[in-house]
Amino acid sequence: IKQKKRHMGDTKHFCPVSLKEDFILHPGLQEHAAKYKENIYYFSTSEYRDTFLKNPEEYVAHNEPIQAPPLRVCLLGIHGAGKTTCARQIADKLGIFHIQFEEYLQELILPKTRKKVGPQFDEEYEDDNKIPILSEELEDFSQTKTETEKSKQEEVLTDEEEAIKANLMDSKELPPEVLDNIVLDWWKKEPFRSTGFILDGFPRTVDEARYLSERGLCPDVAVYIQVEDSDILDRLFPLRLKKWKDKQHKKKEYKKKLKDLKAKMRV
Repeated sequence: IKQKKRHMGDTKHFCPVSLKEDFILHPGLQEHAAKYKENIYYFSTSEYRDTFLKNPEEYVAHNEPIQAPPLRVCLLGIHGAGKTTCARQIADKLGIFHIQFEEYLQELILPKTRKKVGPQFDEEYEDDNKIPILSEELEDFSQTKTETEKSKQEEVLTDEEEAIKANLMDSKELPPEVLDNIVLDWWKKEPFRSTGFILDGFPRTVDEARYLSERGLCPDVAVYIQVEDSDILDRLFPLRLKKWKDKQHKKKEYKKKLKDLKAKMRV
């Protein structure tokens, strides 16, 4: 039997309270429906339905149509898939923010760590730490080293910063309370709230996807870039090879300078 067309509210099947309070298009459920002025409204939770019924005029259109939230995109894929390149192009074309998640995490702790952390960055700094500073004033080296180590010791990371560092170093899960201080702002605060964004590299795990769901942070689009392993190897291997050659050249230059310095000291 063909049912009569339902007279739905201004937001159709989306929850008007989620839109008003959180600026999120959250699908409503039939079990959380209410009727107001001959229109049917659907809500994401029973609490939001009760909120609507207390003051419905707060959540319906008056002089102009209700404004929809901006585009929010999650761009996913393995390392080397080209997420950042695609995200920058999309952000420029659509006029939305580009957020590179791991780079954002690096910036949060960079003032204290003073260098980027993670397996790929540790390789870059490993040889530098083994090579002492060559200087004609060798007696100043120990003093400079002591002052540097002292300044590093003074930079104590907070619990949140330690969690971020552990995530970047060992891929340990970020606790929900840490994610709350990072992710919520992109959905709820300006300028992201009214402009929109493309989130590059988040969520990365099932737990992070579950976190978004539990917080009601719904992206409008989630895109996964799938790339052949051979293509990723072609992209990443030349760069890694170049870095390795640069390290070898740096070691060779250091040995030469050290040899010259020792010869000079004998004279």
